[in-house]
Amino acid sequence: MMHYLSYDFVQNALIAGSIAAALGAVVGYFVIIRNIGFAAHALAHIGFTGATGAILFGLSPLQGMLVMSSLAGATMGISGNRFHRSELAIGMVLSISLGLGTLFLSLYQGFAGEATAILFGNIFGVSHAQVIETIFLSALSLFLLALFSRRLLFTSIQPDLAESRGLSLTFLSTAFMIILAISVALVSQVVGTLLVFTLLIGPAGIATRLSHSFWRTILLSLCIGIVSVWSGIFLACLTNQPPSFWITSILFVLYIFTELKIKLFESV
Repeated sequence: MMHYLSYDFVQNALIAGSIAAALGAVVGYFVIIRNIGFAAHALAHIGFTGATGAILFGLSPLQGMLVMSSLAGATMGISGNRFHRSELAIGMVLSISLGLGTLFLSLYQGFAGEATAILFGNIFGVSHAQVIETIFLSALSLFLLALFSRRLLFTSIQPDLAESRGLSLTFLSTAFMIILAISVALVSQVVGTLLVFTLLIGPAGIATRLSHSFWRTILLSLCIGIVSVWSGIFLACLTNQPPSFWITSILFVLYIFTELKIKLFESV
């Protein structure tokens, strides 16, 4: 293991992966309790279009994904339940996003390699500059989330009561959706847009099944996410298989064990 740690690309992968996992674990908790798992899925596809459009114009895929997904997240937040209830609208947005993304990639000469990196992630291709960018964006997102986390938790559990006490559901929803969009973009660097559910839903979902305490669930989610990423990266080094495969496999196995443990406990 120490041999692999001497490589810069492995060090960058571990740092960027840990930060993305931590952000995904914290944000994912609110995604689950707010029951908006579809939003992460939608934003990942919309971000795919932004990434491919950025590549076409010679820009960074991460920058394109951040801009596109943030605008979409803000729109979802402002629209509120009107957008959430419309499955047709969501389906059409996802369809046109994937269609545009495919068009942009077909117009770009480096189609195959870039498509694979965007769709399935390329954690070993993260540069030092991208690591710095990831640290800054994650720190900013977590700081902003910490500022209104108590109000967000209140509105997530008791929305009607929170609104009656003067809290703006639209503002909190919009702010959170923008943070979710940033999280989706950063997590996509690790597992890609198609597997973004892995780090946004997996760790937090497992943690909420094992604990009902806010802080205990957050800490458990963080541990699961970071350990899964580190294990996936080291297994990828040893086997020469994609890190995304190992990360998703580890989380899936943990989920199965968690469900079996709960079922066994309930039957006793």
